[in-house]
Amino acid sequence: MKPLDNVVIVGAGPTGLVLALWLTAQGVKARIVDKARGPGMQSRALAVQARTLELYRQLGLAEAVVAAGHRNAALNLWTSGTKRATLRFANAGADLTPYPYVLIYPQDRHERLLIARLEDMGVAVERETECLGFEDRGDHVEVQLRLPGGREQRCAAAYVVGCDGARSIVRHQMGTGFPGATYGKFFYVADVQAHGPAACGDIQIALDDADFVAWLAYDDQGRGRLIGVVDDDGADRADTLSFHDVGHRAIAHIGIEVDKVHWFSTYRVHHRVTDRYRTGRAFLAGDAAHVHSPAGGQGMNTGIGDAINLAWKLAAVLRQGAPVALLDSYQAERRAFALRLVETTDRLFQFITAEGRFADFVRTRIAPVVAPLAYGIDDVREYLFRLLSQTLISYRGGPISEGQAGAVQGGDRLPWVHTDDNHAPLCAIAWQVHVYGRARPDLAAWCEAQGMALHRFDFGAAHAAAGLQRDAAYLLRPDSYVGCAVADGSPLRLEAYLDRCIRRSEGQQ
Repeated sequence: MKPLDNVVIVGAGPTGLVLALWLTAQGVKARIVDKARGPGMQSRALAVQARTLELYRQLGLAEAVVAAGHRNAALNLWTSGTKRATLRFANAGADLTPYPYVLIYPQDRHERLLIARLEDMGVAVERETECLGFEDRGDHVEVQLRLPGGREQRCAAAYVVGCDGARSIVRHQMGTGFPGATYGKFFYVADVQAHGPAACGDIQIALDDADFVAWLAYDDQGRGRLIGVVDDDGADRADTLSFHDVGHRAIAHIGIEVDKVHWFSTYRVHHRVTDRYRTGRAFLAGDAAHVHSPAGGQGMNTGIGDAINLAWKLAAVLRQGAPVALLDSYQAERRAFALRLVETTDRLFQFITAEGRFADFVRTRIAPVVAPLAYGIDDVREYLFRLLSQTLISYRGGPISEGQAGAVQGGDRLPWVHTDDNHAPLCAIAWQVHVYGRARPDLAAWCEAQGMALHRFDFGAAHAAAGLQRDAAYLLRPDSYVGCAVADGSPLRLEAYLDRCIRRSEGQQ
């Protein structure tokens, strides 16, 4: 049978759409199917973090997404009707990323933009097409689909990726577990038109006893999202609640008055991470692989990160002849991050929803004192921004991460240097080498022989502050993480790294 070079993607949410976009951009044929009639009309995911925007820049998407969304420039913490602390993202992240803010962009509109870009690249989402299962044949996978009208079809592909949510049929077929639990609390979400001093372009978080509420602004004219916890009295009838039935004390305390409710829903929160991200020729990404508390606005961004991590590795295997073993690094890198994320959001969720006098005392008395002091420390403020923005994600110690030069290690995101925008060359979505200072002649010759771009930048104070080392060589992966860092700039270490991680040995299938 002729080797296949296509990928079937099940699920056309942001994760599946981004996977299709990045595969298509790298020359891999992608077929994306979704059983829904059209993209979602309502949205729970809102926040687009800085790291996602950096990755979107690779395909020229960042500018359009930023223009369509709303920049929330600060996070304000409230208790008992008083603003206790403010984290201004520009102060914390202006030297770290071109996008020092949290962008609020509702998922339904976000999906439509991604769909339009994918159609511009010649790929359409196949709607009302349901995945019924698949069979791994060893050298390919056969995906069973139910097409519009009920006719069934078997589709042969090199790989199948389940981006089909928490109830993933692909995960079920893989037989992998989904350990975790469901929180006892219900959340509510409401898209509203509001007024008041806090109904502005900042994120507002109120911690009044257990009456948690967050405001995320869509614009500066009072349109936004309220997220809160349903009290115990309403939990037994959460499916029938309206906005008027939930607690409004915390909303009133931060000075927001709701004029109109456009959409309201309640839902339970789960925290789960699958046992395996890969089984043979099948993969999981996004909510099919991990679900967690919405605290911090991390879920959609994590799924998008999964998609881009997997896309370049699939492209390397299918288009550049990389060893199939490279695909194992997908689970090693992304599952480790998901486990850390679930632990972090779980702790935050438990903090904001815990009941009892002691928990109330910590939230309303201790946190308001500690938070302003912590936010006043530069290192703490920067760490919190890095954590929220996902620019802190690193694959240090991973199977395809090597070396260290300066403070930057293999597996780190390439630090952004605002003085010369060293992220601009990353739009190539290709392996490349960066040198900050002087590039050795043998390194330049090696890059030319490899057909690999060498980008050299004059070394200055901003580069040193970012942790980069003068004259070192940084080999960057297609997803803009450092694969290998070599302090003396010699190409010999880079050659050995590519031989170990990327190049297929003789006789390997």
